[in-house]
Amino acid sequence: MYSEVTLNSINESGPFLTTLLLSVQDRLGVLDECLSSIKNLNISLTRIESRPSRTPGWDYDFFVDFSAENTEQIVRVSETLKGITNQVKVVSASPTNATVGQVPWFPRKKSDLDTYANKVLEMGEELDSDHPGANDPVYRARRSEITRIAKTYRHGQPIPDIQYKPEEIATWGAVFRNLTALYPTHACREHQYVFPLLIQNCGYNENNIPQLEIVSKFLKECTGFTLRPVMGLLTSRDFLNGLAFRVFHSTQYIRHHSRPLYTPEPDVCHELLGHAPLFCDPDFADFSQEIGLASLGASDGDIEKLSTIYWFTVEFGLCRQGSDIRAFGAGLLSSFGELEYALSDKPEKRPFDPSKTALQKYIVTEYQPIYFVAESFKDAQQKVREFAKTLNRPFSVRYNPYTESVEVLDNKEKIIRYTQNIKNDMTILIDALERIN
Repeated sequence: MYSEVTLNSINESGPFLTTLLLSVQDRLGVLDECLSSIKNLNISLTRIESRPSRTPGWDYDFFVDFSAENTEQIVRVSETLKGITNQVKVVSASPTNATVGQVPWFPRKKSDLDTYANKVLEMGEELDSDHPGANDPVYRARRSEITRIAKTYRHGQPIPDIQYKPEEIATWGAVFRNLTALYPTHACREHQYVFPLLIQNCGYNENNIPQLEIVSKFLKECTGFTLRPVMGLLTSRDFLNGLAFRVFHSTQYIRHHSRPLYTPEPDVCHELLGHAPLFCDPDFADFSQEIGLASLGASDGDIEKLSTIYWFTVEFGLCRQGSDIRAFGAGLLSSFGELEYALSDKPEKRPFDPSKTALQKYIVTEYQPIYFVAESFKDAQQKVREFAKTLNRPFSVRYNPYTESVEVLDNKEKIIRYTQNIKNDMTILIDALERIN
């Protein structure tokens, strides 16, 4: 279920960026009735979005955003809508100014990821005509079976295991053997360090496809990152928002057996061989979350810039290690052909600079003609943090690992409380240094 805000617990003054959840049954004109009632109250909406309902007995959930002058106005809108559908919740009411009122909705708690995890752009159980498995009814049925598991998954549940078939394991094995032969000479040292740990703790080998639940638990012990099953490709905004909570949305299905070394989409080979290992590394995890935090409430234009940075780093990034250049992007570490190509003399290699990388056009269907080289994960994180300051977002955010929620630092009281937390941490650090000395 979606969490609800208690208005009498809000002490700040308005205006408020408010998100209402309306659960409705599928009948002619119900949405028009809701929107007309809001219009009659002289309220202008900044966003409306529909999703299949998670509330038993209802068909659709509608999220509507508007700027309320005070809590009384929020109550008035809610009560008016309850005359049409008695399933109305205030899921967010944050003090803001008129500029922030235009900020797109974004998740505040880890459980909020449930609101969009089933919204996929493509692939999943539906395949494009040029997909290797498009004309294979057995493969398509298998894909549908696996994506149904992701469709019903909710935050806090264990990730269901997939009983992979021999043909699927054989496909995984072919990918595993080819890639692991290249890792010693092409993968970054962090990937090489972690991979044996995944073999030892998560069952990585050519005859076994690791289960997401086992890998997710291992990642959480290392850096706090977790995996979440997804049906297919999410929007850039939704996917990046998940990274802010140290959540990586992962597919569980595998590419078609006819072309084991090629896939037009992320599959379980891409996720577990390319992405998962580096989420065990603290610096890489911090860097990935930095991109996610910058995406919360970002404009559509800034989301495009951040997704381009993500593409040229987390997906197709290179890094300098001593006198060598190695791969850390998952798109490279899960692609035998492009991994060799990227480290050859054929493509152009440029220093990673977010302000320039964000504007670089990229190719989805072919090898990249240009790759960007980071000095280190820490250096890349700091550069992304500085770049985020240039984005058009009138507030800052921080992730609270204790509550698994995002705090918007948009008033003096919140900033003072955050400063006090930092002060307490500094006291602990000073004490630790004195004891060592």
